[in-house]
Formats: sequence, C-alpha cells, structure tokens
Amino acid sequence: MKPLILFTILLFSSISFGQTNYKITYTRTSNGTLVENQDPILVFSNETTSLISSESIQNSKATFPFEQTIITGLHYFQLAQLNSSKLISTKDSTSIGKQTFELLGETKKILGYTCKKAKTIINSNTIEIWYTNDFKIKGAPSLLGQNLGLVLETVRNGNFIVSATKVEKVKQFPSLKIDETKTIDLLTYRDLVWKSRFTTIPIFKDEIINFSDASKSNDSILRFANGTIILRKVKIPTIAKGSQVFVDVTEQSNGDAYDRTGSVFMIPMDKKVSFLDGLKNGAKTLPVYENGNGKQYQGVVSTDDYSSLIELMRFFTPFGIKQYNSLQLKDKIWEEKVSYRQDISELTASLNNKEVYIGTFIGNYDKGGHKVSVNLTIHPEENGVSKASNVVSIFNTTNVMEMAGQEYGTMFNSDKGLVVNFKLDKDLKNVRLRYITTGHGGWENGDEFVPKKNTILLNEKEVFHFTPWREDCGSYRLYNPASGNFPNGLSSSDYSRSNWCPGMVTNPVYIDLGDLKAGNHTLQVKIPQGANEGSSFSAWNVSGVLIGE
Repeated sequence: MKPLILFTILLFSSISFGQTNYKITYTRTSNGTLVENQDPILVFSNETTSLISSESIQNSKATFPFEQTIITGLHYFQLAQLNSSKLISTKDSTSIGKQTFELLGETKKILGYTCKKAKTIINSNTIEIWYTNDFKIKGAPSLLGQNLGLVLETVRNGNFIVSATKVEKVKQFPSLKIDETKTIDLLTYRDLVWKSRFTTIPIFKDEIINFSDASKSNDSILRFANGTIILRKVKIPTIAKGSQVFVDVTEQSNGDAYDRTGSVFMIPMDKKVSFLDGLKNGAKTLPVYENGNGKQYQGVVSTDDYSSLIELMRFFTPFGIKQYNSLQLKDKIWEEKVSYRQDISELTASLNNKEVYIGTFIGNYDKGGHKVSVNLTIHPEENGVSKASNVVSIFNTTNVMEMAGQEYGTMFNSDKGLVVNFKLDKDLKNVRLRYITTGHGGWENGDEFVPKKNTILLNEKEVFHFTPWREDCGSYRLYNPASGNFPNGLSSSDYSRSNWCPGMVTNPVYIDLGDLKAGNHTLQVKIPQGANEGSSFSAWNVSGVLIGE
C-alpha cells in the first residue's frame, strides 16, 4: 500500500534558505552480511535541523505505518502516518539531552571523513558510535548521538552495523509540516503506532459468563446454557500468507470462587448439522456417540453430516481472582486479572475471509460468574511461510453445554475409549493432529490429580502416547486468592494436575500423522480413566483437529 500523502501542515520554520543541506544514506549489515530487502535510512541535515526518514518514504512506496523524526537541538518531533488519512505526532525535549557517552581516543576514516569513537550501554546493549565534526551539521540514523556531530556509523554488540554509504549535498529538505498544537503524549503515540501494526478483531468485551435464568441474548451476543456460553458471529478479514494469528482472553471473577474449565471455540458450519443447532434446540438434537459403556455423548465427534467444535484455546480460571482479593495472606499481593494469549496460526484456513461463530464457555453455577474479554489479533509477517491450508475438525469431548445437559467426557472408562471414523475428500500431506487434553475429577483419587497415559491410534496403529501432567501450578498462586490452604502448607492451586493449573492455558500437542490418502480413516484415543467413587467420577476433555497441506 502506498501512502497517499506526506506530512502536510505548517512548514517547519527552522528549515530556512541559505543553509547547506545534506542527504546521508545508511544501510544495515548483520554479522558482516548486508541485510536483504532493506529500506535504506535517509538523513537530511543542515545547521539547525535534522530529519530521519527512509528511501521508501521519500519514493512514496512505504507501507503503513511509517515514521519520520525531526530534530532541532535537544527537541524532536516524532511523526507517524498510520494510514492514508491519519497522522499522529509527539514532541519530546528531554531524551536527547539525557544521553551519556564515553568519548574514546580512537579515530578512523569513513567515506573519507575523520571519525571519532564514542560508546554507551543501553538496555544491556553496547553501542559504539563513529561521528565526524568535519561538517557544521549534526545528525544520525537514530536519535542516539545526535549532539555528537554527524554520525556515520553505529555498531550494536559488535555485529549489527548501520553505516553511511553516501553523503551528498541537496538543494532542499523534503516538504514536512507540523502542527505543535495537535501533538499527543509519547506513551499514547507509541501505543497507537504499535496497535496500527496489526489487526485487532474484538470478539467480547467485559461480558459476563454466569449461571442465571436472567442471562438473555441480545442483537450481538447470543447466550446459551443459562448464560455459561456466549457466542457471536464475526467477520474475519483476509489473512495474508504467513501471518501470525493470536487469541487473547482476560478473565476476572464476578462472584465465582472456584477454578473452572474455559474454552474459546469456533463452530464449523460446513455440514448439514452444526453445534449451533444443538445450542438452539438442545444437546439431544446433536449426533450421538456411543462406545458400549451405556452412555450417550452428544456432539463430540464429527460425522458425515456434522463437524465438531474447533477449539481455539483451552484455559482455566483461577480461584476467585479480583472478586476475592480482599482475602489477605502475608506477603501476598493478588493479581487483578488473568490474561491468556495463544498462537492459533495453524488454524488460519478455518478463519480466513469468513463469517464465523466464535464462542466462549466457562463451566460454573454462580449467578455472578466471570467477566471475560476476547480478541483475535492478526500480525503480518514479512516473508512469512504459508500455514496449513486444510483444517479438519475430528472430535471435542469438552461438554461446553454442561449446564444444558451435555454429557461429560467419561467414555474412556471403556477400553475402546473414543473412536472416530472420518472421511477425507482429498489427499492431505504433512498431516498433524492438534490435540488438547485435560483430566478432571476433583477428589484425591480423581484423574485431575492422577497421571494417566493418553494413547493415540491411527487406523488401529499406535502413533503417539504421553502422560499429560503439569507440575508448575504453584507458579500461579498470586492469581488464586480464594484457593484453599491446607495443613501441609500448600494451597489447592499449588497441586500438580492432569495438564492444567488454575489460571493458565493448556497448550496443544502436535502429533505427526504423515501423509493421508483420500478416503476413510479411524482415529482412536485411549485413556485409563479412573473408576467412580460414590457420586464422584473422572472425565477427560480432549479435542482434536487435523491440520495439513
């Protein structure tokens, strides 16, 4: 995208006639090699003013956002063109004057000019600057060293070099204009520039997920299962090849004191029946899976006419964050919210340029429940590698309709476990199973607290096994004010669990399945689920999506 305009407000008064103007071109090298496809830095300078720009900006070929800097003495203006119509700027009069350097006795010639050496340390990086006083001008390819003279080379940590390749006289500066009355503070400026570099798609903002008959849908947010599920139809833009896609969730307790299973999911709408039909008409209207253990499991496996939920993120709420921060322990300062962030780039094909239903579930029976916000962010990647072009939903036993009667994932009490027969319409290469698994059963001998091996079989042949387990749950103690404290000095949130902790995300496991031919296949998940103890039982939430080329 080309900029339609350059900065056009009031011509900066210090760029006056009668001064000698210089243009200095800089290029970057890393470890002795010229950086490929770089945009050379251009510095325009005279006795009173310096401008930091780039070749692409001056040729009207820069992509948004792009920035330029004007320096006059100890003052500088930072300008950013966020898009074809929005320009922002900030003014600073302190940063340059605070720079300190060790002036060294070394000299060398750069482009025929005698240069002196200065050194400084910034954020643990050693910066060496070579500058010349052969001119009556000051300037540099960055703000660093502006007051030393004309900087012709900067060296960071001995291996990244920005060096001048040409110094030439020019008749005039580029046409730049500034309105000092419309500048914004530096922190706001940086935030706006940062956010303009990627696309944010808001899904939910401070929505309540609770258990209440009063929870009702509105024009934009659909609510199901007594308010424990929120759902919204979202238009996803075209996602450029190689882009990174993330899902962000923030959560606070709005009354519920317990750790709960949460899931951000997408509803595939590619077949005759969808999970949305079950939400509207009841769990019993979804396809049923049976494995001979006497129970019926609704909507957990894909069939010829139905695609199971695609799970974007599995997360777990902590014990009462924010709502119960008044519970005090010595030397404990509770966090105000928990933030979850996960890369879901491998699922791009299921989102790209589509209108999709994205939902969030938190299992709870509390009228106050939880407050959540959910965003998707899309980050363009230079020279990005294409992600998987095919996403095939296979199974999801997380009973997100728990509060509307959907059965728990207890099918693993049978040796058969979970068996999914699926059909591929075409050959897929380099297929991986994106597998998320967590064990549940909240008592001493429940599978939540007992390691259990997960075994994956493809076409009746074992392809992978592992024991999902997390031993770092104590790291999240400050998110868990309402976590119970026990006589042994531990709290409930400290205990290791079957692949999850209160206040964290469960990462997917990627299982290589190789190339799969078009036609029928069978995928099986086996877990030695623990036996019931009275009214207590174990269950496993497992979800699986095939991603391939």
